[in-house]
Amino acid sequence: MSERTQRRLAAIVSLDVVGYSRLMGTDEAGTLSAMRAHRAELWNPAIEKFGGRVVGTAGDSLLIEFASAVAAVEASTAVQRGMVERNADLPDERRMLVRIGINIGEVIVDGGDIFGDGVNVAARLQGIAESSGIAISGNIHEQVNGKVDVAFSDDGEQEVKNIDRPVRVWRWSAAPPAAAANSTRPEAPAPIPDKPAIAVLPFDNMSDDPEQEYFSDGIAEDVITDLSKISALFVIARNSSFAYKGQSVDIRRCAEELGVTHVLEGSVRRAANRVRITAQLIEGRSGRHLWAERYDRDLDDIFAIQDEITRKVVDALKVTLKLDEQTRIGKPMTADIEAYDITLRASNLLYRHTQKDVAEAVQLFEKAIAKDPTYGTPQFGLAVAHFNMYTSGWTDEPDKILARGHQLATKAVEIEPTEPQGHWALALAELWRRNHDQAISEAEQAIALAPNYAQAYAIHGYALSYASRSAEAIESLEMAMRLDPQHNDIWLHFLAHAYFVQADYQQAATLLERRIRRQPATDISRVLLASCCGHLGRKNEARDLWAKTLDINPNYSIEQKARVLPYKNPADWQKFVDGLGKAGLPS
Repeated sequence: MSERTQRRLAAIVSLDVVGYSRLMGTDEAGTLSAMRAHRAELWNPAIEKFGGRVVGTAGDSLLIEFASAVAAVEASTAVQRGMVERNADLPDERRMLVRIGINIGEVIVDGGDIFGDGVNVAARLQGIAESSGIAISGNIHEQVNGKVDVAFSDDGEQEVKNIDRPVRVWRWSAAPPAAAANSTRPEAPAPIPDKPAIAVLPFDNMSDDPEQEYFSDGIAEDVITDLSKISALFVIARNSSFAYKGQSVDIRRCAEELGVTHVLEGSVRRAANRVRITAQLIEGRSGRHLWAERYDRDLDDIFAIQDEITRKVVDALKVTLKLDEQTRIGKPMTADIEAYDITLRASNLLYRHTQKDVAEAVQLFEKAIAKDPTYGTPQFGLAVAHFNMYTSGWTDEPDKILARGHQLATKAVEIEPTEPQGHWALALAELWRRNHDQAISEAEQAIALAPNYAQAYAIHGYALSYASRSAEAIESLEMAMRLDPQHNDIWLHFLAHAYFVQADYQQAATLLERRIRRQPATDISRVLLASCCGHLGRKNEARDLWAKTLDINPNYSIEQKARVLPYKNPADWQKFVDGLGKAGLPS
């Protein structure tokens, strides 16, 4: 090793500007000017304040070395918070968003440059960070937990490109709690429906054990599920109301952002075989409490408590239930409280969407089924876990996994035919099996049973678009997004796909660009956008998109997509292929 070369432990920050090429293509001079201003006024001062050293630049990215993990995280959070403030009054097309990855490890120092595994992991974490977000490794989290003023969420172990071992990833975002840090945040408040509209916030866990979080989340989700069955209400999906989890919530702002008239909040305290649940219904515009109640009961009474909360809300909002809604709301799904508890634990893991957590959820769902084979919810959950494994490629036997998922969804419907979740899962299974009519029918059944079920509208729209019924697909997908304003970014791809099938390539491209800003690591949206660009004559842009796709996923295969994407009309697939061909890309 030369005198100029040494090894040392360092905290490494990898910073990258999202969509830099697009910004440069739109306004090169303005983008360069904004970049210089951000660096001079925010980035460099934050780096210097916490003792960092810039060791590499590449136009739209920085590599920074810090002596400690805490300094690296504090500098990075300062940068992200500052960028949110600087972007606040800018239109979407001019916002410069940043993503950051942080790792600590041994680096090789050669003159002014650094190399090594520690640097590579930081770069990969940056690649999977959200816009306006930070992704840190497990060893960084161990050193900063409780020492910085941000709370990172555990995203489990992740497989990252060119790293031969899984990396434990923790995430944080500087974006406001009710909005992703991208252009999907509505420019104006969501319109209020012509019926009582409600959002159920995650119930606070007041138990002595923080591990009981899954239980308080499950109680709130069950109330959302019951309220979603009421046709006279408009109910915001769990995904959007839970965006406020862990935040100090201004109820009036929350109601405005979600476009609702009322908000339900509460808390859960569980101790041994007793449970205390509080709930309060608040008027969104005034912040006035309309109703509040506290329940001190045995754990065996949990379903009765949920039913009482739902009916109190219905009474307070002066809503009339249909006869079938009266019989279906508050119906206990199982008499086995332990099976119910296990199912809540498994469902909580399923929401994390990592291979490790899904595998653990599978074991728990199977345990719940063994305890109560007549309980349909774990059958539904286990079906969804199998679909996650199928679509994520976490299996060497995809056909077997899909068949098992279909079997479980069918069983869930047989056990609880008047519950919407099983029908939704069965719709998903039938779509992947290319049974379009059955998929659409099952989705419609789920919507009939729960008129506020956002995911049912989403799969209904997706199935309709693959069945070449794009106008109907767009209507369903837009309804899904209104019910779930902070929807999963893949829904933007679903909606873009429906416009693509309709041959509205410009609108499809606009939606896909939004999706890519929100999920920079996507390959499927980049390739569909490349096809749109081919149809629109934007050949150079299409080629750049293709190159970036192969950088993200070197194994991306058009042939594989031809096998798995469930197009009913071959002409719709041909539109995709033709767009790539027009840009001179492999098709």
